[in-house]
Amino acid sequence: MVQSIDRAMSIISVLVSDPNKQQWSISEIAEQTNLPLSTVHRLISSLIKHGLILQVPENKQYKVGYTWMEIGLRILDKMDMRAVARTVMERLAADVRETVYLNIPQGSHAIVLERVEGPMSVRSMDNLGERIPLHIGAANKTILASMNLTEAEQIVTGLIPDAEKRRELLERLPEIRQNGYAVSYGEKTEGTASIAAPIFGVNQKVVGALSIGVPSYRINEQLLSSLIEQAQQSAKEISHKIGALP
Repeated sequence: MVQSIDRAMSIISVLVSDPNKQQWSISEIAEQTNLPLSTVHRLISSLIKHGLILQVPENKQYKVGYTWMEIGLRILDKMDMRAVARTVMERLAADVRETVYLNIPQGSHAIVLERVEGPMSVRSMDNLGERIPLHIGAANKTILASMNLTEAEQIVTGLIPDAEKRRELLERLPEIRQNGYAVSYGEKTEGTASIAAPIFGVNQKVVGALSIGVPSYRINEQLLSSLIEQAQQSAKEISHKIGALP
């Protein structure tokens, strides 16, 4: 049973592995998963039955089914933090005229859970659902800095093999925690900057981070100071609404 689930998920992983390739032949799937054609055919038949995979009639190739969207939307609808954050993020994006993000931690990574785009024609853009290692970017660093030290050290050790780079990051975390914000430049995407503040839930546990993405050329000292203040205020507002103490 477990093996069948693992194999089925390996097929799904192939179908979503390339944003520029929407359809796959059964032979391509078998090659990518290292599974026999007969096994791939059997699993695909079952996945089609549940709407998890669709076969394109014109060329008999396969793509991800719409059931995944239905499941995903139902899950998102139940995430209170996302719903609460969205209102705050929309107001912030309108005020700063830049794109605003909500990241939530998942293991050693964070997921981009929500995004509100700013009105500027040139803007920073991360994909919804994208998984980003916790040592990359301002938002993720504020999450790391807000964890207990032991947990943060374990995550950083698993992500950064170089001892000197690990030490440098771990030494920065207390300052980020004390300041209540982080700023990064070009860590994930060249030419962009990010200003972020942590979001806390009940028991003052970090549950995410709010960040503002800005093309680096628009940043100056006055704007940076304003964005830091607004990111912190908005993150605190979300925190209070989901149960953090004032």
